[in-house]
Amino acid sequence: MASPSLNLRNLLALLLLLALIVLCVSLGRWQLDRAAEREGIARAIAAERHGPPVRLSAAVSTDELREWRPAIAEGHWLNEYSVLLDNRNQDGRPGMWLATPLRLDDGSDQAVLVLRGWLVRPMGQETPGLPEASTARQEVSGQLRAHVPQLYEIWQRSGQDSSALPLEWGAAQPPLVQNLDLARLERATGLKLLPIVLEQTGGAPPGDTLKREWPTPSLDADKNRGYALQWFGFAVIAGVAALLLLWRWFRPRRAAKPS
Repeated sequence: MASPSLNLRNLLALLLLLALIVLCVSLGRWQLDRAAEREGIARAIAAERHGPPVRLSAAVSTDELREWRPAIAEGHWLNEYSVLLDNRNQDGRPGMWLATPLRLDDGSDQAVLVLRGWLVRPMGQETPGLPEASTARQEVSGQLRAHVPQLYEIWQRSGQDSSALPLEWGAAQPPLVQNLDLARLERATGLKLLPIVLEQTGGAPPGDTLKREWPTPSLDADKNRGYALQWFGFAVIAGVAALLLLWRWFRPRRAAKPS
């Protein structure tokens, strides 16, 4: 018969394996839940993108301003309040987004912030190749976003915010910031903005070289299902190890019994 100390070690090992099985099964189920969640988000985005476009105005209901929904805005660019968003890479190239408020042509003083597109980051002291500032009436189409997509922001040692906007506008080049918040832009410019952002996909004039391939959330549910399969596989391995331990533990006792 095995010694008590050996039995105690085997018991602790068995408990550890059982806990590992429970943990791996729980993580596998969590990954399956994440896969289902991502599939639900993908279906919701597809449903909004294929819905009818909303025409933006001061009178539009906030219930109509749903993320990913197509939208059309008519008005005039407020080029003096344009902002460049730094560190927005595309196709492995460093670049920036150009964001400009569009004053709505609906008889109100409302405006909507438009993400107009991506441009390559200039080298050295070069100036970015911005599209020609136009004062003509614009019709811009695109998709709605709840806010400007944010990047992780590292505060500088000086204590200055890398997303701070200028106190005075009208410089030759738009200010360059890391992130852009609608409330902060309203305070800095005095504009009244709709509580939504428009990512432009259409309505660009001839000669506009901005790229408009906007990022979407990671919705690869198959990756989560693959992770779930790995966790369930670990649970099976731990279960086999637990059964082997029990077999080795009880086998000497059965052999010791008289015939």
